[in-house]
Amino acid sequence: MADTHEPTADTERTPLLYHGAPPESLDSSLDTAKADDISTEEGNHGTDDQHDNSDLERLPSVENRQKQYEGMPEVLKRMKYIFPAIAIGVFLGAADQTIIVSSYGKISSELGALSLSSWIATAYFLTLTSFQPLYGKLSDIFGRKSCLLLAYSIFGVGCIFCGLAQDMPQLIAARAFAGIGSGGMNVCCSILLSDVVPLRDRGSWQGYVNIIFAVGSASGAPLGGYLSDSIGWRWAFLCQPPLCAVAIIAVFFALKLPKQEEIDWKKKLGRIDFLGAAVLLAAVFLLCLALDRGSNASWTAAITLVSLGVSLPLFILFVVVETKVAKEPFAPGHIIFSRSMVACYLCNFFSMAGMIATMFYLPLYFQATFNLTATAAGVRLIPGIFSSVAGSLIGGFYMKRTGKYYWLTVLSYAALVVGTTGIFLCSGILVSSTPGILISLALGAFGNGVGVTSTLIGLIANASREDQAVATACSYLFRSLGSVFGISMSATVANQALRTSLAKELPLLGLPQDQALEIAEKVRQSLGYLRQLEPRVRQVVAHCYANSTSAAFAFQICIVAGAAISALFIREKALSK
Repeated sequence: MADTHEPTADTERTPLLYHGAPPESLDSSLDTAKADDISTEEGNHGTDDQHDNSDLERLPSVENRQKQYEGMPEVLKRMKYIFPAIAIGVFLGAADQTIIVSSYGKISSELGALSLSSWIATAYFLTLTSFQPLYGKLSDIFGRKSCLLLAYSIFGVGCIFCGLAQDMPQLIAARAFAGIGSGGMNVCCSILLSDVVPLRDRGSWQGYVNIIFAVGSASGAPLGGYLSDSIGWRWAFLCQPPLCAVAIIAVFFALKLPKQEEIDWKKKLGRIDFLGAAVLLAAVFLLCLALDRGSNASWTAAITLVSLGVSLPLFILFVVVETKVAKEPFAPGHIIFSRSMVACYLCNFFSMAGMIATMFYLPLYFQATFNLTATAAGVRLIPGIFSSVAGSLIGGFYMKRTGKYYWLTVLSYAALVVGTTGIFLCSGILVSSTPGILISLALGAFGNGVGVTSTLIGLIANASREDQAVATACSYLFRSLGSVFGISMSATVANQALRTSLAKELPLLGLPQDQALEIAEKVRQSLGYLRQLEPRVRQVVAHCYANSTSAAFAFQICIVAGAAISALFIREKALSK
């Protein structure tokens, strides 16, 4: 444990950690940086063990740390013009993720491919997740503004292709292309804010971004449904390119960043780690595909087993490539093996896995238990959405005022565990209580909102300035992977519980076990099937379905507990001088 009275532990060096004393010319400036960092470390959570990964971790120089503290004051003065420009992209990226939720039926009917309809969303999220981590390094090479404009352009062109698609394969391919751009819009926005905004103020700005993202997510489904019912589903896609054009023009003229050193584009291409990019894309794509097919088709299906079996070795190969082969890796070893960064990434993974899965299964629980419409069930998620945004804002202002994030992060994920546990207990385990579920949801969402923001600040604070783009991009990868993992595994738990419960209960009504499994499959595909069952069977099936969602909630407690445990390993770092 580092001694907080004698700042002798290795904290900040440039550019790599020394095993011995730093050069004399750096003694005085390093001592100042050490004292600042160590003053923020309390108890055993903020210590830098002198021998803990010292050969792998890369920490900021004093000069670059000061730049993180200050941001870009000249650019920050123009933020009233810049923020609305980048906010358009955040809104579009959030709205597009939900805009076709209410249009699947009409799209599938018109294109005549109901069996492929799930791939409209699957293809989009596969490419979105796969390309997110690449934008960090690419923005280092080609510039933040260029990558943001590229992301807008790809997304806009993809939406045009979606609106003009003549069959389902064309629409799926266009959604996959749009996902490449969507993955960069949020990542580049976050990286840009980290460059411009002082580190201590970064959390509050992330709160503003989360408000826009929440509004976009909430607007997508109703807007898509309205357009689909009034002028056709194609306009749910075709209405987005004009907004992309506005965002491109606004960013082009409003965003004035310091000029980078002019380098020939061929040399820039030569800096790209193409091998690492290809391996990472393949690994993430196949893992997401395996999780999706496993939960929606079968865990024993060939596509699931092959995808899972190939993806895991590819992740290992990616680590080897990044640490042993690549000259400018997308994920350098000092990021992959940094204790604090890994802890933050795991917090992102587990918290998003649990929270997104909970938000997915709560409407299903309300529909099955209280016979609510999908709209009425969705309305009950609003307290959670508002609480999440409030948590992000309050967490950001707390960090701005205090300059600390460790205990804030620990307590926020503890609140997430408590909230998720409350949902489980109020879903029929102790009592069946809608108010209890909504209060628990608000508590858990508030904690997750705080935690997502505070872990982002923790990542940036523990990264060197030259690594913060890569570190930020990787955090979005872990959030997306967590979301896919949480929903997929929760679906597996819920489906198994439903099949087991129905196979046990329905034979008591005189129905054969084969019919019980058939009913389970049809109910899993559509809750509307419940209304087609005779009353006595419907009552039993609805009860079994509610129990299956409770099983998913129990699994989600275990997932979010992983975030609470991971938070304990984050290191506190100074957010300002």
